[in-house]
Formats: sequence, C-alpha cells, structure tokens
Amino acid sequence: MSFTVIPAIDLLGGKVVRLHRGDYDEVTVYSESPAHLAAQWAQTGIRRLHVVDLDGARVGRPCHAQLVSELSSIPGLEVEVGGGIRSRDTLSEYLDGCKAGWAILGTVAYKNPTFVREACREWPGRIIVGLDARQGRVAVNGWLEDTDMTAVELGKSFADAGVAGVIYTDIYRDGTGLGPNVAATVELARETGLLVYASGGVSTLEHIAALRAHEGDGVRGVVVGRAVLSGAISVEDAVRAQ
Repeated sequence: MSFTVIPAIDLLGGKVVRLHRGDYDEVTVYSESPAHLAAQWAQTGIRRLHVVDLDGARVGRPCHAQLVSELSSIPGLEVEVGGGIRSRDTLSEYLDGCKAGWAILGTVAYKNPTFVREACREWPGRIIVGLDARQGRVAVNGWLEDTDMTAVELGKSFADAGVAGVIYTDIYRDGTGLGPNVAATVELARETGLLVYASGGVSTLEHIAALRAHEGDGVRGVVVGRAVLSGAISVEDAVRAQ
C-alpha cells in the first residue's frame, strides 16, 4: 500500500460544498451534481473518493444514501463515506447496500467504542475511524460539540480494534488552505501505530509532499477538499503526487 491522495466531496442538500472551519453558516457550493463531478475525476485516474454527509453528521442519520450509491457505482472509483453513521443498520446500508468501500465512524467512535470493535469484526478492513479535533481535543456531532478527550487518547483506544485506518482532521485548518497540521498527524500515527490519513488545510502540492515525507511514520495519505474543488491543485497533479 502506498501514499494516497483522496479528493473529498462534502454533501449538503444534495450539493457539493465546503464549510469554513466546520461552520455550517459559511458554505461554498462547488457543484450541483456530485456524481457528474466524481465521474470526471475518475476519468483522470482518481481511484478513491472521500464523501461526507454533512446533513447526516448534524442529525445523526444518513441523508444521502442514494447519492452514495451513485458515487460507488462509478467504474474504477472506491468510496469511503462518513457523517451520521450511528447504527449497524446504517453501516449495512452503506457497505452492503450502497457498496461503499469503507465507512467512517466519527461521533460514535467517541460515544460508543464497543460499536466500532463490533463493526470491525463484521466488516474487516472496511471501518475507518474519523478523529476530528479542535485544538487537539476531539469534536463530535458535526463538529458542534467539543469533548475533553485528545485525538491521541481516542486513537490509542482503537490500536488493537482492527480499524482500516484513521482520518485525522484539524478543524481549525479545514477549508482555510493554511496547510495541514503535520506535527499532530505524525504524533497520532506514531503514538497509536495506526495508519493515519491527514485532512484539513491542504492547498498546495508542497503540503502533500510534507505529509508524504512521513509515510514511514504511518502517515498513509491525505484527504484534499477545497484545493481540488477550486483548482488550486489540479486533479491530474493530485494523481501524480501519490
């Protein structure tokens, strides 16, 4: 397995959007047709897509299952999906019904870690933990609620659970283009022994290279949202940066 650049599609009201630092009141719409956009990316060589159901993250249930199914059916593209996954039925809907490659468990990983372990046993290699942090502390419920637990502490609790990896998002970097929190990403990988995918703030190829330099530490890839959507990083360059 090698370092992977994963473009991101955030869904809100059926559209592709980006939030600024997780603020639902600061929304930029990039596409009215997520499936069309993803199909275009797949034609350039993108093989993995990060999908977040922002509506689902807020209400605690999936709101875009049909869209996820459409995205998962695009030839050559594997989808990882998160946002509002709180139950086994939702996992089954995404992994068995929609044929997503991976499901991302965020809020429920903090509130019900046993559920994560059970999911890993039922869908081995297909469960990813999403660790979203604000100033190092885990945030849940669509980033609307802060906790007292650090990302490293929560990550360590899943070190032996059989998760496929961790996506670490620094909320204060997300959507800003200020660059990823490389130090926190590397610390999480080293301290937990898990494969970590960075997210938040990536806007240049240099940012990607800074993360890829730590592949040996367990930093296995990067999720890129606004930079690819805005054209700051071309999809072709993203493919070549892998």
